[in-house]
Amino acid sequence: MQPPSPLAKLLEAALFAASRPLTLDELASLEPEAGEAAVRAALAALQSAYGDEHGVELVEIAEGWQFLTRREYAETIERAQFALRPRRLSPAALETLAIIAYRQPVGRLEVDEIRGVDSGAVMDKLVERGLIEVVTRGEGLGRPLLYGTTPSFLEILGLKDLEDLPRLEELSVALRRPTPVDEPE
Repeated sequence: MQPPSPLAKLLEAALFAASRPLTLDELASLEPEAGEAAVRAALAALQSAYGDEHGVELVEIAEGWQFLTRREYAETIERAQFALRPRRLSPAALETLAIIAYRQPVGRLEVDEIRGVDSGAVMDKLVERGLIEVVTRGEGLGRPLLYGTTPSFLEILGLKDLEDLPRLEELSVALRRPTPVDEPE
């Protein structure tokens, strides 16, 4: 195994120092002369170097790259409370966030209509926590603000991008109440 390149070492240091995923553009800005292809190659070399023999891995997540604890150790680390734990979301916030994630860009009135209650305060809290943001304005009367999820949303859920969200069909199967199985007499 050959030693990591100076670029790979630089990327490794930046990724360890960062508290969030770093985008390819951010990583490329560290060594502008290297070019995107060289940055991608260095990232691939780091992924390979942090193989199964390490407790962390380099993953592409939330439209960027980040070192994370391997899944098999995450539960133990969480139990020991070494990691910072994000505050829990209320059921209303989770419901609102799910609507926005699947319907984005979506306006507050549409969220209110789906939930059947005023969602303004909940959406304000989600904006405050950096999970949703205004992404554009609608074409309707008054040009309403339309909301979408943020990279922080993807990071918290451990998703590379929105394509990794479970399909609605998969959710309906997973959320269906189990039917009792007839036991043999």
